Amino acid sequence: MTHQPAPGTAPVMPAETPLVRMAGVHKRFGLLHVLRGIDLDVRAGEKVSIIGPSGSGKTTLLRCVNYIERPSEGQIYIAGHLLGQKQTAAGFAPVDDRTLARQRAEIGMVFQRFNLFPHLTVLQNVCIGPEKVLREPQAEARDRALALLDKVGLSDKRDAHPEMLSGGQQQRVAIARALAMRPKLMLFDEATSALDPELVGEVLNVMAQLAAEGMTMLIVTHEMQFAEDVSDRVIFMDHGQIVEQGAPHDLFAAPRHPRTQAFLSAVLRKRQMQ
Repeated sequence: MTHQPAPGTAPVMPAETPLVRMAGVHKRFGLLHVLRGIDLDVRAGEKVSIIGPSGSGKTTLLRCVNYIERPSEGQIYIAGHLLGQKQTAAGFAPVDDRTLARQRAEIGMVFQRFNLFPHLTVLQNVCIGPEKVLREPQAEARDRALALLDKVGLSDKRDAHPEMLSGGQQQRVAIARALAMRPKLMLFDEATSALDPELVGEVLNVMAQLAAEGMTMLIVTHEMQFAEDVSDRVIFMDHGQIVEQGAPHDLFAAPRHPRTQAFLSAVLRKRQMQ
């Protein structure tokens, strides 16, 4: 009998294959050079948090990994397969929209704002991707959605509409919706920044559970303690570049680069003033 992974757990990849590889990635918006030659490998099952000041390129990096934004230069590989491009005799060319949609279906993303469909119930919000994109049978999509809502602690809200939920509950639905697509990789773009302080913990708890289960995660966050607790590696970005990266304890306790030191000192001062 084939063993089915629990809802939301990470697919298994060969240990030697980076699940994500960014090679020389640049992103420009007109004259604004946001990403400046990003090289980054993420192993299957690795949890990587990205920190840095506003405007440093963190969100743009995630949006390029998901190909919401097409890189201006460079390549991105998911499980060894080129994302959003195909190699030709002349270099690289964009793939067609259908191919890109199929590739992106393997990457889940949770945004700052919840982006739920207001006219759909919680259950319908979680079911719609598998039904419309993955073409799963309705009963299969519904069973999986119910399991995921149980996973994020919202089984009792399945028939509610988003406007009836708190911000933390809406964000947990957004996580369940992303997991319903059976992603190889989860991206979190400051998933708690739009929440009231008392609601942050319930979303971080779900993210920590996913991390403990082995989901590969790229997390842009201002929650430094969370990054230290759940990450295998923390990356500090500034001005569109990776300035420093390392094990969480090493980077937070003894940052080497002066820019990292200045940023973390400012974060500590802000905490002490609160």
